[in-house]
Amino acid sequence: QVQLIESGGGLVQAGDSLRLACAASGRTFSDYAMGWFRQAPGKEREFVAAFSWTGGSTYYADSVKGRFTISRDNAKNTMYLQMNSLKPEDTAVYYCAVKTSKSPVGTRSTSAYGSWGQGTQVTVSS
Repeated sequence: QVQLIESGGGLVQAGDSLRLACAASGRTFSDYAMGWFRQAPGKEREFVAAFSWTGGSTYYADSVKGRFTISRDNAKNTMYLQMNSLKPEDTAVYYCAVKTSKSPVGTRSTSAYGSWGQGTQVTVSS
């Protein structure tokens, strides 16, 4: 089992940037496909970005493509989400998660992920 802890959330203005971090412990970090999801009040949790298990492929939701960048530092067992040009609609609790299989199938689906962090709040004011 892997444990995940997110950090880096906060209150910012539209157009600002934030970098979220997801620290993993418990197993070899580089063995996993991992992703970021978010959940706004009253809405379902939605996919934001993800890595393939090799780290060679990245995936993004259309709503964040070109503004957000996912990255990972295997030596630090940490994954990052750099968020630029933030918009009020980016306001949500952001979660990192570990995918249960190495297959790319289901990369954008919450049901394909088995371990989740506690989340970090991102609030973007207009």
